Amino acid sequence: MKKSEKKQAAKAVETEQEKAERERNERIDLYEWIQSLMTALVICMAIFIFVIRAIDVSGSSMFPTLHDGDKMLVSDLFYKPKQGDVVVFKTDNYDPERALVKRVIATEGQEISIDFDRGVVYIDGLPVEEDYIAELTKTKLDFIGPQTVPEGCMFVMGDNRNASTDSRKKEIGMVDERMLLGRAYYVLFPLSDMGWIS
Repeated sequence: MKKSEKKQAAKAVETEQEKAERERNERIDLYEWIQSLMTALVICMAIFIFVIRAIDVSGSSMFPTLHDGDKMLVSDLFYKPKQGDVVVFKTDNYDPERALVKRVIATEGQEISIDFDRGVVYIDGLPVEEDYIAELTKTKLDFIGPQTVPEGCMFVMGDNRNASTDSRKKEIGMVDERMLLGRAYYVLFPLSDMGWIS
């Protein structure tokens, strides 16, 4: 065998070794990529189970802020209810199977009264500026006021005041904070409604 032929044969052997090494590296890369993807999926699932929930809006009680069919992101992580927040909660007496979405109007220790003739809500004697409502609060339901919100509770109402069943109804009344699923932060779907909830 000539010297040049020996050199070519050695090159061919090296090329086979390089090919085997490359294939091995590709398999390792693919395995690492799959492992990273699986880890990311597990983390996403954990976030959606324990930190953030996607909840659908059903009905028009929160119009114009939320629309029927909106899908929103809700979280209760480090959350303490405050006036003006949109929250999701369950009730024992009204509809235990369904979660309700309403706005926090008053929190523990605050006094709420409503002038149904003028449609104005008062907290601790001061009128509340409510630029988020569909119309003035004219529907009384079972509300008799003024009422002071007990410790660990909140008074909630829908933004579509005259088409909302909320804390004015005795079956709902003052909502215990332990029944909270969390605060609604963001409308995810449909794209036309996408955005932060305020």
